[in-house]
Amino acid sequence: MADDKTRTVDDHTTTQDRSHDPVPDGNAPVVPAGTDTFEVVDVRQGMFGVHGTGDTSGYGGITRPVAMPPASQPPFGPGDGPGWFDDVHDRLVALSDGTDAVERVVVDRGEITFVVRRETLLDVVRHLRDDAALRYELCSSLSAVHFPHETGRELHVVLHLLSMTHRRRIRVETTCPDADPHVPSVVAVYPTADWQEREAYDMFGIVFDGHPALTRILMPDDWQGHPQRKDYPLGGIPVEYKGGTVPSPDQRRSYS
Repeated sequence: MADDKTRTVDDHTTTQDRSHDPVPDGNAPVVPAGTDTFEVVDVRQGMFGVHGTGDTSGYGGITRPVAMPPASQPPFGPGDGPGWFDDVHDRLVALSDGTDAVERVVVDRGEITFVVRRETLLDVVRHLRDDAALRYELCSSLSAVHFPHETGRELHVVLHLLSMTHRRRIRVETTCPDADPHVPSVVAVYPTADWQEREAYDMFGIVFDGHPALTRILMPDDWQGHPQRKDYPLGGIPVEYKGGTVPSPDQRRSYS
């Protein structure tokens, strides 16, 4: 999640690189026993998953499956039984008052993510900030991810929240489709999200409804497209540096 939600699959720890494992037919990964609950969403080849002149890494021979962690079931922990993850979940569900704000919970690598519906995002973060049992006062990071394979929910917005009162961290995530890339702005609740929402808008094209000044922050105002989306072309423009010119990625030497 954040950040990067993908992982490679291993039959021992489920987090080790299987770069050199054979992949039948070039695209169907072998998922080891015990990891059948993971959803294999892609097979990456090369360092950056690109082919031809776009791969200048020299790692064109790497092939690895990419899998997503499944939804978790209570008790969430930490540990084998109920823990503070469960306390936060139960309190959030109670405050949501039957609105089904929390779509699913994912506990992975010792961290918890609450996936919420975008229509309820503002209510959820207000509860998380204001409730005495929660007190997530700080949004330390807001970022975005693009998953083209997730039809109807291709764009993800990820918030990292910190409770300075209880010294706990959680992740809140919501989604929106490419065809309707709108998510409520959380700036009114967490002012630190101001420029971070602008960056997600600039790089991914997510429109944060209610943002006080949603303009590009990195690219020129007249730039076409959103460079961190996975459907953005890998080609670019030559870059001048101290009198020299660096060719765009699609014109560089390939090592594949």
